[in-house]
Amino acid sequence: MSIYEILAQTQRQRVSDGETAPLLSSCEGSAQTLVLVWPQLGDFDSLEYAWWLQREADTLRQRGIAVRAVGIGDRPSGQKFCSYTGFPADALFVDETAALHRELGLYQGLTFNPPGLKAGQAAWLNLMLMCAGIASPGTLREVLRGYTGDRTAPQLIGDDETVKAGPLPPLTGKAFNLVGGSGFQRPIELATLRLRNMTEVLSHWSTYVPNAAYLTQRGGTFLFDRQGNLLYEHRDRGILGFAATMANPLAFLDDLVPVVNIS
Repeated sequence: MSIYEILAQTQRQRVSDGETAPLLSSCEGSAQTLVLVWPQLGDFDSLEYAWWLQREADTLRQRGIAVRAVGIGDRPSGQKFCSYTGFPADALFVDETAALHRELGLYQGLTFNPPGLKAGQAAWLNLMLMCAGIASPGTLREVLRGYTGDRTAPQLIGDDETVKAGPLPPLTGKAFNLVGGSGFQRPIELATLRLRNMTEVLSHWSTYVPNAAYLTQRGGTFLFDRQGNLLYEHRDRGILGFAATMANPLAFLDDLVPVVNIS
């Protein structure tokens, strides 16, 4: 069975109304369909990916791309996720046991299971090891990029935008100009956004992560044309590895999807 056939037959609970519905419902008339299979909704990758999608929402609409996402969690997880990220609740579905991830053969992450530990405890241990780069290629490099900046990436925080991240005082985008300039990803800029995400999740941990057993499960990105042909896929191999080009996670669309005018 093809990836599209699996997704087309998948039904999960929709966050907006709590109904169990087909994942690809209402996508039939779209030029392309972008399906995001996310890890835990409280995962760094899920929150950061949603931020990029909101940033590029107008471009996605202009290109006629329907977006659907399914993340690990329950409906309260999804509601909290959408409230925080702005991701549309009618486009988000939840999978409490990561069954779709397994059906698609997505990377489960490190699965070391020491005797005497419960599933959730083992998952925590494995997550910490993956954050240290074990069985999670590229994670440490990506963490470092968040602190050092990246001149190949766009500026992430507008000059007049104010960001409140954890214990840090509110920062405006102009403050980052002092450590590197403007017009590109400045030092500490991405790390600040990630700290904001971490603070949000840790403040509402039990809501975002109702079952810790799936903490290490990774996700994937799939883009289809109107006929269901697979145009692009990316399968995550580690934490903070949700895109082939982390400097611009949606860069693959530039080579694949022409701009169309939709009034």
